Amino acid sequence: MKFSIEKESLYTVFKLEEEKLDSTLSPELKSELVALQAQGVNNLILNLSATKYADSSGLSALLVGNRAYTENGGAFILSEVTAFVDKLLTISQLNNVLTVLATDEAAKDLILANSPEEEEE
Repeated sequence: MKFSIEKESLYTVFKLEEEKLDSTLSPELKSELVALQAQGVNNLILNLSATKYADSSGLSALLVGNRAYTENGGAFILSEVTAFVDKLLTISQLNNVLTVLATDEAAKDLILANSPEEEEE
């Protein structure tokens, strides 16, 4: 599985550099997402700009990631989702469960806006 990671203090951007998110990649993606969370990453932005196809196992991997991060008060945001994947999220109604934003910048802004460190008394 090809991907890149950009770690910042409040979030990590995980860019999946694969065209297909299917049963061959899903177990590995789940492992990577859970491993990052176990390493202390609280907020994850999953950039899917290169992913042109996903199937039910791919959606399952996204749900595992979402649960891993949000259960502990973190954020799990999908960004730059391609048209096919966006349509699949809509048909499966996962667009109501997952946070999907147009750009990495929008995702970063949302995380910064909700960050407790930004709140000054």
